[in-house]
Amino acid sequence: MKIMGAKIYRVEVAGRHPVLLQLFTDDGVTGLGDAAVAYGSGSTAATALIEELVGKHVLGKNPANIEAIWHEMYDHSFWAKGGGSIILPAVSAIEMALWDIKARTLGVPLYELLGGRFRDKVWVYANGWSYRCHTLDELSREAEKVIKAGYTALKFYPLAKPVGPHGLIRHVSARTVDREAERWVIAATRAVRDAVGPDIEIMADMSGCLTTDVAIRIGQELEKYNLYFYEEPVDPFDVEALKKVGEHVRIPIAAGERLYTRYGFRRALEMRAVDILQPDPGATGGILETKYIAAMAETYSARVQLHTCSSPVATAVALQLDAGLPNLAIQEVYPFRTPQHWAIVDHAPELDIRNSYMPISERPGLGVELNQKTVDPFLCAECKL
Repeated sequence: MKIMGAKIYRVEVAGRHPVLLQLFTDDGVTGLGDAAVAYGSGSTAATALIEELVGKHVLGKNPANIEAIWHEMYDHSFWAKGGGSIILPAVSAIEMALWDIKARTLGVPLYELLGGRFRDKVWVYANGWSYRCHTLDELSREAEKVIKAGYTALKFYPLAKPVGPHGLIRHVSARTVDREAERWVIAATRAVRDAVGPDIEIMADMSGCLTTDVAIRIGQELEKYNLYFYEEPVDPFDVEALKKVGEHVRIPIAAGERLYTRYGFRRALEMRAVDILQPDPGATGGILETKYIAAMAETYSARVQLHTCSSPVATAVALQLDAGLPNLAIQEVYPFRTPQHWAIVDHAPELDIRNSYMPISERPGLGVELNQKTVDPFLCAECKL
């Protein structure tokens, strides 16, 4: 079997741009991948990088040799070593598609190739529900809706401001946070806690927006609200700052969506700066790289919560990994997106969530197929593969 071609889609849906890949083999088996750059800047660049990497390192290769192809890209693209938010998502999408091909060829769910499973469903938390909330009353009402929908855990962004027609958010500029903003963070967290009660898990994501002193001051105020974790209170690349915050704040520290490969996570683990690691399989290097990171975390008595914020393909990948991770904490989902988002695939995993649990697909491969009617209008016409 050989890789004979590829199609790349830069989908546009509700202000986001999931970048999806199909790899085709001469045996008629197709594999799917998702580069985790659906929001922010970078989807156009990732699309071009996928095309270049496939053309240089993947076409004509046996898709079963996944690690060999991964190292070909990592070792010989030059920029992948120490690379970050554009080249690693491109590598990740390709690696996902190779795994999907192998599992489909064998007729088994991907988790069977990763050591089997510990669980058949995954506890999830709801994200994305607070994007349009401008007031404390709005936060309270929307949080109550999440709980009524059956979720037992939810995350929000107490520092972010809603912008745009799709409820997208804008983060803090230049780490400038005044006392008024600090008071809002405390008030917003209190409003959410009061709305959901004492037994629901709450996560606060600061998106790396704070300086160390402010992160500690705010974090200490948030301790009384019994948060499940305090995410990216400072720049995630500043491991010493993460560690300092963790030493002064009695809330578990979470970070990792903007760390790349096992090498990017090593120092955070060695310094015990993060309690819950959040690698994104679509950004950190792929499926096997994420499993390596989770295994490293286990040796440091740390848990993992896979980050995902792209298409239902990315969710399907996370689920297949979640099945076999002994140190899994919880899984992130965005359950309140538009119907067009779910229509990217034949059946989005998020549609099966019940009582804050999402079942793991037993279909071959990743467990999803692209809905060609939805994605074909977004085919990259310039990509000649």
